[in-house]
Amino acid sequence: MVLTGDGEIRDLNARFLGRDRPTNVLSFSVDEGGPEESPHRVLGDVVISVDTAARDALEGEISLEDELVFLMIHGLLHLAGYDHERGGSDEASMKALERELFRKLKGYEID
Repeated sequence: MVLTGDGEIRDLNARFLGRDRPTNVLSFSVDEGGPEESPHRVLGDVVISVDTAARDALEGEISLEDELVFLMIHGLLHLAGYDHERGGSDEASMKALERELFRKLKGYEID
């Protein structure tokens, strides 16, 4: 897990995804083939821009801590093979799991 700023995450986003802009979270899988069944397996890296997270938290009227927890969950789910960008049921199941995990970690829900 890496917490960084907009400059570094913009560079990573441009270099690896061809998107020349900052984003809130990026996930880099060690193995694009999907997670194995080992409990000791390293899935990859999650990089979060605290700058973007702070703006998103302000816009969403939630705490920065809650936004960072949500982004951590989001990034980890990507590493576990979930992908909201496919749309449809993939997006719906990822969003539902994000909300469930957030509620379990924090003890309350966010919108």
